[in-house]
Amino acid sequence: MDQHSEIREFLSARRAKITPEEAGFPAVGGHRRVPGLRRAEVALLAGISVEYYARLERGSLQGASDTVLDAVARTLRLDEAEHTHLRNLARTAHPAARRASRRSRPQQPLRPALQRLLDAMTQAPAVIFNGRLDVLATNRLGRALYAPVLAGGARPANFARFLFLTPGAAEFYASAHTTVAILRAEAGRDPYNRDLTDLIGELSTHSEEFRVLWAAHDVRLHHSGTKTFHHPAVGTLNLTYEAMPLPADPGLTLTAHTAEPGTPSHDSLKRLADWAATPDHADLPQP
Repeated sequence: MDQHSEIREFLSARRAKITPEEAGFPAVGGHRRVPGLRRAEVALLAGISVEYYARLERGSLQGASDTVLDAVARTLRLDEAEHTHLRNLARTAHPAARRASRRSRPQQPLRPALQRLLDAMTQAPAVIFNGRLDVLATNRLGRALYAPVLAGGARPANFARFLFLTPGAAEFYASAHTTVAILRAEAGRDPYNRDLTDLIGELSTHSEEFRVLWAAHDVRLHHSGTKTFHHPAVGTLNLTYEAMPLPADPGLTLTAHTAEPGTPSHDSLKRLADWAATPDHADLPQP
């Protein structure tokens, strides 16, 4: 991915979302050539020169201080995910980041202790993803929940590839926007990851929906929330999730799902556990 283009398109997309009136500028007649704020207006509100902001938006974030980035983030009303993304774009714009990426070691095999941890979680579906949403490991209930994703035979299974390239995938889990926003945030964090770049290229080539969402430059942090699954064996599951980064394994996240007690989804989760334990499903798809 071209880092300068990533920076330029992200900043211009965020600038286009803010009207002059929202930023405190008086409404005036006449046609504006660009949607949202002009570069000069962003520079004025951020307290920097027009020339300097124009250089930033052209993709030259190298050397920009945290103070400047914070000022731009405030002016463009970036949320936490967008602010983090801007900082990541600035960090990875430095030539040292590219050199460090080239020196990075390949992904190591999953540590056995992590699989033991997953297996000890018997009441909650649990999955370990990497940044590009490969499913690296699950517990038994996680394999049952994500059985449609794992059934394709690819190793490792990839959640984004399943969602955009598998017919009927949206019937299982319909959250294309969130999935793309997670990948976009990961691309800002690790833009020189060849596997991630290849995946984005594959999805862009074969999915019009992915191309449209990718062009929006939306980003999202994936910490906690609710997901709705339409499982072929047990029906609808409205599950909360907690996504926990693994500090000893940078780039990996353990995501565990639970259902609120007393709800239909809690009953469905119990049925999912029963389904996973039957002899016919002793050999659930593996990550």
